[in-house]
Amino acid sequence: METINIHEAKTHLSRLVEEVAEGAEIVIAKNGVPRAKLVPIGKPRALKFGVLKGKIRVPDDFNAPLPDHVLALFEGRRAK
Repeated sequence: METINIHEAKTHLSRLVEEVAEGAEIVIAKNGVPRAKLVPIGKPRALKFGVLKGKIRVPDDFNAPLPDHVLALFEGRRAK
């Protein structure tokens, strides 16, 4: 693990980020005292489609028109 001073880190931040993205870990020190650690973030998990198949039920009336009293709430009027 490489240790660099904060001034060098500011000067070469883009290069350091690329190194870290490739797996390196870098300690940033101020006056020789470690203050921060630059580490790669984990790789995003791949989406897995279909994991809820059979666990979610959509009711038969899902697309049915809303009752008048509910529509009235959306439209800002009183229901009849």
